[in-house]
Amino acid sequence: MDINPSALASLARKQKGKRLRISSWDKTGGNDDRIHIPSGKTAVIAQMDKPGEIEHIWATICSDGLPTIEKNGLRKVLLRIYWDDEKEPSVEVPLGDFFGIGHAKSKNYSCAILSEGPQNGLGMNSWWVMPYQKARLEILNECQCPLIFYYYIDFRELPDGLDDDVFRFHSQWRRVCPCSGTPLNQFSKREDWLFGETNLDGKDNYVLLEAKGEGHYCGCHLDIDNFNDDPAWDWPGEGDDMIFIDGAKMPTLNGTGTEDYFGMAWCPTQEYAGLYNGLLYGTDPNWKGQITYYRYHILDPINFEKDIKVTIEHGHANHRSDDDSSTVYWYQKEPHLPFPKMPSVEERMPLDHQKTSAKGSVIKEDPKEIK
Repeated sequence: MDINPSALASLARKQKGKRLRISSWDKTGGNDDRIHIPSGKTAVIAQMDKPGEIEHIWATICSDGLPTIEKNGLRKVLLRIYWDDEKEPSVEVPLGDFFGIGHAKSKNYSCAILSEGPQNGLGMNSWWVMPYQKARLEILNECQCPLIFYYYIDFRELPDGLDDDVFRFHSQWRRVCPCSGTPLNQFSKREDWLFGETNLDGKDNYVLLEAKGEGHYCGCHLDIDNFNDDPAWDWPGEGDDMIFIDGAKMPTLNGTGTEDYFGMAWCPTQEYAGLYNGLLYGTDPNWKGQITYYRYHILDPINFEKDIKVTIEHGHANHRSDDDSSTVYWYQKEPHLPFPKMPSVEERMPLDHQKTSAKGSVIKEDPKEIK
């Protein structure tokens, strides 16, 4: 059985299995083609009890019947997916982040595996292939108001079942706010803060993923919020990616800089959306504010036999103290490691750039003020 019989290379071949869909269509035949999820409640949007694979998910949300959403709503809604009667989810990600952009933002873009389309990026699509024996998809609404949710789950039911070597899809969200860096005032020269000292073993790197088992890592998007208020040259990159595979104490794969891992060059500010890499936010000429990079290993997945740890420095030698968050995507055999506890809805919110100290350090916001 092909993992994805709808891939371009096999479009001329006989398609296996039975094409099905679960959606929010109005079962009365009317036009109320959506579900309503009260604040604080979870809705099971799909449940499949026979082997198959999800091949496409489309969704859009609104808060008041118009194509608008509650402030930061894309971080307040969680997508959870469970495979094969597992008790803990294999996918647990804020909705907006799952579809490729952090910061509770959306915009029109398209890559090989994800897209957000008109209007204003709120037509959200995923083409990650997700095999299962059984599947359950849930949406948790942690907005203050009821959520209106539209969706398609397009899948293929496979009467012959799955091959033994078919892994399960996983996705996980993380955030460190702020990263534990070294203040600029502890260096005699700014150049030493930007480029000095060494880091060979990845200690204190930002961790994108830790997984145990057999599988392959398929990439991530990294969302950096630069709160440094110094007007001098303020590139928040220079962080090398370091990937540790199968028990390695030193990096198995070493990178050369933040933008280099994401397939770009020379401290970019130009927005770009390629098939497998891109820069969706990052137009400030001094890299202030919110930045989103992505790199998807669709043609070059990074396989592991026992375990993997995917990390990246936050600034050279981990000197920077920005707000970093990320969403990773990978496949592996179950069981998977328990996910880190999902932060509360208040802890997931983007911070207000006006609420910084004179030295640029982040001031923790009053949760009442960020809802």
